[in-house]
Amino acid sequence: MNAASQLRRRHPSVRETRHLLFTVAPGAAWIMVFLVLPSLYLMAVAFMTNGPYGLPQMPLSLESFKRLAGFGFLGWSPGNLYTLLRSLWQTLIATGLVVIVAYPIAYYITTCRERWRPIMLLLVVVPSWTNQVIRTFGWMNLLAPGTPLSSLAESLGFIAPNMGLYPSSFAVTLGLVYNFLPFMVLPLYAAFEKLDKAQVEAAQDLYATPLRAFWHAVFPQTLPGLLAGVVLVAIPAFGMYVIPELLGGGKSLMLGNLVANQFSGGSNWPLGAAGAILMLIATFIGLFAMRRIGKRLGGGEQVVI
Repeated sequence: MNAASQLRRRHPSVRETRHLLFTVAPGAAWIMVFLVLPSLYLMAVAFMTNGPYGLPQMPLSLESFKRLAGFGFLGWSPGNLYTLLRSLWQTLIATGLVVIVAYPIAYYITTCRERWRPIMLLLVVVPSWTNQVIRTFGWMNLLAPGTPLSSLAESLGFIAPNMGLYPSSFAVTLGLVYNFLPFMVLPLYAAFEKLDKAQVEAAQDLYATPLRAFWHAVFPQTLPGLLAGVVLVAIPAFGMYVIPELLGGGKSLMLGNLVANQFSGGSNWPLGAAGAILMLIATFIGLFAMRRIGKRLGGGEQVVI
């Protein structure tokens, strides 16, 4: 092979470069316009001063981040920190409950006959095709005072007489679990599909209890699906707006509600932008943590998220 042929093999032709450019350009342009530029705009607004009617104006300032930490013109108040901690707590509780519910569902679907599996998966996914607001209004009707669920909780002494399960933190958690359950079932189902049952049988032959067999034979194999599901559930749940707003009745506000209120009723765009930047930072921290945890628990194999 001569030098000219080697040079052509190393350097792509103009036609190949043009084809690659036309293939990548639409997606890159979409990400740039609808993700990168809005994020840069939020970052700029977050460092501006709150002007008349809540609109950002110069000069640059850290006032919005101080307000987010609770420092205002009347001194320090923990209200915003309570909202942040409530968001973290609700996210952790909802994600944990989703994992507990999704594991047996995903496993059961894989044990069904092959022709029934698509139908079972469809039953899990179909509710998410309905608008989220409509589904949340449905839970408001199910948890309102006088409904069977509220009456049962009242008879068991969980709530006071003539009080419904809505609005409450319980209703918010229930709404989050219901809303994000399909996002955990599908990755776990894909992981169970690849499960090496020989390892499970070996654990049973060694007289392992069901819990130890699950921990040593099933859990490591389903870890990639679990971590992918955690990312798909925890990140949007942390910034959720509709469910806490409706099912919480204004009593269980989360960070997403705090950000939305600053762009509407609160009229403080820099503070809302600072909260949005905080959610972006939390997203990146969560992704990094999941990758590190996957690498450590996966025996050196880094889980792709």
